[in-house]
Amino acid sequence: VELLGKVYPQDDYSNVTEKILSKVGKNLHNKKHHPLWLIKEQVKDHFYKQYVGRRGTPLFSVYDSLSPVVTVQQNFDSLLIPQNHASRRKEDNYYLNRDHMLRAHTSAHQWDLIHSGLDAFLAVGDVYRRDTIDSTHYPVFHQMEGVRLFSCHELFSNIKDGEGLQLFEQGHRTAHKQECHTMEAVRLVEFNLKQVLTKLMTHIFGDGLQVRWVDCYFPFTHPSFEMEIYFQGEWMEVLGCGVMEQQLVNSAGAQDKIGWAFGLGLERLAMILYNIPDIRLFWSEDERFLKQFIVPHIWQKIKFQ
Repeated sequence: VELLGKVYPQDDYSNVTEKILSKVGKNLHNKKHHPLWLIKEQVKDHFYKQYVGRRGTPLFSVYDSLSPVVTVQQNFDSLLIPQNHASRRKEDNYYLNRDHMLRAHTSAHQWDLIHSGLDAFLAVGDVYRRDTIDSTHYPVFHQMEGVRLFSCHELFSNIKDGEGLQLFEQGHRTAHKQECHTMEAVRLVEFNLKQVLTKLMTHIFGDGLQVRWVDCYFPFTHPSFEMEIYFQGEWMEVLGCGVMEQQLVNSAGAQDKIGWAFGLGLERLAMILYNIPDIRLFWSEDERFLKQFIVPHIWQKIKFQ
């Protein structure tokens, strides 16, 4: 298979179709005035303005053109996803061969970005899963990943009598924390995570937004949560998040830090926000669809007709 200028030998795992290959490189999230681009730019703008580092530069760096071709190691192993986990099945993924695949989530880049020394970043990209196509499912969609790591000093610096507090201990894993984290550290990381995401969604959907958190399970975070918002009369799940598994953080070389991660689907947010009824519309070349999103500024209110 030839893809993005590289050649991948085929084997018994290869199952990428021509139709899917034709979508690679389209990068709807980078296409100016596309609804997915608009959502990406809104999130970016919010993070740039809300979180500023010591030198006055944005705290979060943004990566939106990483290659969608990743190794199986990046997509699964680096995220502690067990060998026999259902999410690795050929029926659910697009494999170029045994070692390479089209990423199934933007989390595939977490380990590399942490390993390169980053403490706060957003990764955006097209992701691929073998799915039956209907109004809410399409085999190519777009995700955004956020990660924030804290050193002991950063986490506890604003806490009264914070000098004596620690990030790590040798304890037990419970429903609320990992065995290596102190309860104080987890509480603060969780509080920060929920505050960041509540601010983000309120910024996108408007003041007075009702939010609730549902406990859930992901292999790469613990504790883990899904965020639901009350919008136009119903509760909708908008993202998954949690305290990062310390084993992942440690293996990427940041063993003196603790962090959170979240992942959200751009299509899902755009469908809710702009009232777009069918996920297939995002691939439309129809001017009548696209021109509705050509707006003078990214925060302009749009109602899809």
